[in-house]
This record gives sequence, C-alpha cells and structure tokens, in this order.
Amino acid sequence: MIQGVFKTLGAAALGMAVTLGAASAEPTKVGFVYVGPIGDHGWTYRHDKGRLAIEEAFGDKVETSYVESVPEGADAERVIRQLASTGHDLIFTTSFGYMNPTVKVAKQFPNVKFEHATGYKRSDNVSTYAARFYEGRVIAGILAGRMTKSNVIGYIGSFPIPEVVRGINAFTLSMRKINPDAEVKVVWVNSWYDPGKEGDAAKALIDQGADIIVQHTDSPAPMQVAQERGVFAVGQASDMTQFGPKAHLTSIIDDWNGYYVERTKAVMDGTWSSGDTWGGLNTGMLRMATYNEAIPAQVVEEAEAARKAIEAGSLHPFAGPVLDQDGKEMVAAGAFAEDGMLLSMDWYVQGVQGKLPK
Repeated sequence: MIQGVFKTLGAAALGMAVTLGAASAEPTKVGFVYVGPIGDHGWTYRHDKGRLAIEEAFGDKVETSYVESVPEGADAERVIRQLASTGHDLIFTTSFGYMNPTVKVAKQFPNVKFEHATGYKRSDNVSTYAARFYEGRVIAGILAGRMTKSNVIGYIGSFPIPEVVRGINAFTLSMRKINPDAEVKVVWVNSWYDPGKEGDAAKALIDQGADIIVQHTDSPAPMQVAQERGVFAVGQASDMTQFGPKAHLTSIIDDWNGYYVERTKAVMDGTWSSGDTWGGLNTGMLRMATYNEAIPAQVVEEAEAARKAIEAGSLHPFAGPVLDQDGKEMVAAGAFAEDGMLLSMDWYVQGVQGKLPK
C-alpha cells in the first residue's frame, strides 16, 4: 500500500483571474512521483524543494501535486497513470525504477510531457535528466583519504546499478590517489530509503574498522550512527549537518530547482522538447555542503581545488590509467572514461573489497 497521499497546492490558481478584460488560461499542472517520503532529508526532500521552487517562480500560474513513497513497480505505473489522466501537463518521475512505467504510460498520453530522473529511455514526450553525482564523490574521496586513520572506509549502497557503482569507483579512485593504502568496504541494503537497514549497515561497517561512512541511500540514519559512534560521514543528496554536527565531513547536495523551473517554463511557453540532461558541478545541479571545521585548512583547499578543476573541465574523475579489481586496464593512461562507459559501469576499481552483486 502506498504510504503517500496526493497533495495539491496553489489552490488560488483554480479561480478565474481576469487580465485586461480576458480570462486567463488554466494553471499548468505539474505532478511529481517520489520513491521516498518528502521528509527523508535526502533524495526526495531535494526533489520536493524543486517542486516548491516551481510554485515560487510561477505562483498561481501553476498547480503542483505529488505522491510520495511510491514503490518501484506496479504501484508506480498506477500512480503515473493517475496523474496523467487527471489533467497534469508535466510529470516528473524521480527514481530509476520508474523508467519503464513512465515510458509505458507516456505512450498512452502523448499530449502529456514526462521527465524521468536517472533513466535512459526517451521518446517524443519523455525526457531524461540526472546529475553527475560521481563528481561530488571525488571531493568526498579526497576528504576521506586525508582524514581516515584506519584506512577503512564504509560505503552504504542502495542498488548495484551503474549510477551507484560509478560513485563508489569515483570515490575510491580519488581517495587512493592520495592514500593508496585506504580501501572501501561496501554493504548493499537493496533499498533507497530504509533508515533501519541503513543504520544497521553503518554499525556493521564501523564494527569492521571503518572510521568514515559514505552513503548512496537517502535517510540520515548513517550520519546519526556516525555521530553516535564517533566517526566521520559524508551526507547524501542534501546537507545532513544537523544529524551529525561532529561527524559530518560534507554532503553532496542535489539541486533540481533551476532545472524544474526551466522545464516547467518550457511547457508553459510551448518550447518543451525531449532530450537528456546530465548536469554536474559546473551547472549548479550538484554542489557541496560546508566542510567540517575539524578538517585541516590545507585539506579543504585541496578539496576545493579539485572541485574548481572539475568545474573547469581540467580534472576528469575517471582519467586513466584505471584498473578494475583484477588489474585489467579499463581506461588507458592519457584517456578518460567516456559517458557510455560511465552509464553502463558494472565493475569495481582496485581498492574496493568484495565482489559486485550481479
């Protein structure tokens, strides 16, 4: 059973406004489908900030709605279809597992525009978008490489899909460039949002010697455990400082506000077209939270120099040589991984312990 409920805002837009003696058009209806609750303080929380940015930008010219905590499966298709059949002009489906349901419903509603986050299937009325989250992992890797004392980093993964795997690899490559003795232990929780599992994973990793916890899951539970256990952690999707002020090294913040406002405006003025957007640090779609005061100034300077280099295009997170766990050269010296490799990444780099689940 879906735990979320429809919530429609902008009720004032339902009234008939008059401009220069003529009735205005109906408000543009924008819907969102969320995999977690808006209070997860991570992934869904940041997408909902984007929804609110649409309302702030357009006022009563828009009407937004959302459904939260929608499982990736039959429920998702039903919810997406319900939004499409109730007059929504634009629908954002915000989790990888919504890809096929989005494409299926879009075929049945050719006049509705759909935007799917982190997927790769498009059509005339389906666009895709994501952020280059792995760029932020490079910054986190530098901090971890400098701050670890045990040389064991715990990494909590959601699902072993390319998005998460390339984040693990980008983090590990960055960390081992400055600390080749450091290694990463991964625990997969097979959920985007499950505070209990995430917290248990953090505890297990700390018990195995990890003194820094990194996560690609959506709740602040790992940060809270890190705070309780006296280790450092890196937050996911939003600034998680409040959940572990002493533990929080930084967070990789997803900022969808500008994209959501831009795409809504395109629907409103009739210029929307299908495409793919993959924005990084240089677009503002991704940014870093403040750094912990416990981090030495020279380490912060090193992290910031890397951030600026990534933004400028002079530092590539997957610059060769890159070797997989078995020592096979995946990216040659002088080259760097093209987007096709990044989008299909299904292997670990050296420095990651264990085998990648298939």
